[in-house]
Amino acid sequence: MAASSLLSLMFLISTLLLASSSLSVALSPTTFTIPLSPIFTKNQPSDPIKTLNSLASSSLTRAHHLKHPKSKPPLTKTKVFSHSYGGYSISLNFGTPPQTISFILDTGSSPVWFPCTSQYICIDCNIDPSKIPLFIPKLSSSSKFIDCQNPNCARISSSNPLSGCQGCNCSQACPYFFQYGLGSTLGLLLSETLDFLEKLFTNFLVGCSIFSTQQQSAGIVGFGRTPESLPSQLGLSKFSYCLISQRFDDTSESSDLVLYRGSSSDARTPGLGYTAFRKNPSFIPEYYYVDLLKVIVGSKSVNIPYKYLVPENNTNGNGGTIVDSGTTLTIMEKPIFDAVATAFEAEMVNFTRASAYVEALIGLNLCFNITGLKFEKIIFPELTFEFKGGAKLELPVVNYFVPVDVGNSSFVCLTLVTDSTVDSVGPAIILGNTQQQNFYVEFDLENDRFGFRKQNCNK
Repeated sequence: MAASSLLSLMFLISTLLLASSSLSVALSPTTFTIPLSPIFTKNQPSDPIKTLNSLASSSLTRAHHLKHPKSKPPLTKTKVFSHSYGGYSISLNFGTPPQTISFILDTGSSPVWFPCTSQYICIDCNIDPSKIPLFIPKLSSSSKFIDCQNPNCARISSSNPLSGCQGCNCSQACPYFFQYGLGSTLGLLLSETLDFLEKLFTNFLVGCSIFSTQQQSAGIVGFGRTPESLPSQLGLSKFSYCLISQRFDDTSESSDLVLYRGSSSDARTPGLGYTAFRKNPSFIPEYYYVDLLKVIVGSKSVNIPYKYLVPENNTNGNGGTIVDSGTTLTIMEKPIFDAVATAFEAEMVNFTRASAYVEALIGLNLCFNITGLKFEKIIFPELTFEFKGGAKLELPVVNYFVPVDVGNSSFVCLTLVTDSTVDSVGPAIILGNTQQQNFYVEFDLENDRFGFRKQNCNK
């Protein structure tokens, strides 16, 4: 569909939407817990091989987007759910009276948007249409569409080239078009009230999406570093989460996402190892870069060229490591992955590597045959990521190896992935949510640092 046709569609639907003035409410700092619901998918693969292949493919697709982000076409607590498509969701209440909407938690992007109006269309979306919670603006007295004269419209268009009102008649509302690794969404910018029970945040900038393609959830809540993200709009000093262990299913189990407002000074959370966030390349302002110094397999440090560890401050922002809750499996550029894979092969000489056919079938790049053995009884080499400042992310085995049966044979596969098309543009390593499971993870925005500790996130 041509861009002009998409814009025409937005303007047509915008004439059907009710807009009214936003609500003004006095605020005071407090603490809230928000109930959240899981998002169920349709056509969930029952075959674990297909599931892993799909997750690897979607992780690589998202990596291409993260590497080319500008390419064209006091305390709040909430629960986080895992899903069959490898993501984690939270629920938020928008509007007056509030309407509860589910969102994918995404630290790799900044915009916040939800499916909006009864005319919402989602093409090639892995969602049961009857279970998509829609936000209906006409049912909210605080809904107000953003027009093109509003500075927020220009702010969105500055970070999203296909958004905003350049060269079009946008007298009614400001259009946007957000691209992701899988699919895209378009709609109109909305000012709304975000309701955390006792505390209201008025004039919150959120996208009212009317058309989406290949989306895996009802909406996306961006926790990135640019002004349109939820942390920026709420003025958070830090946020933290603890991701439950993935079984790649839609589960009612959950863990907590905690939002902090107000200064915490330099106070450190007990038991956490910290590393400073690295200054972002000017080309990529929304990602959370960290200084990864070493990848250690067993007791040996993997030889990784320096150019992959430090991002260049140029138009591509080549190199460096980012932390991304929206990517399922950790992505490495091929030279890095090959070095890590070679280190694992050297440590696992008593196991036969799977054939290229089996690895391609599963969708993972390094697998070993363990037929006749129990996964839980095997002693695997340890995998550690060491960061500047001395913090070490020492991963449990289940965070980097997964057992897979193919016919009568059993294999274990490394859940770090690459392919020949993972090019040297943008971050060289994307630390995905599989490797973050069962860690308490803290994004300390006030002190510009990333902290973590091992923790059982399943209640």
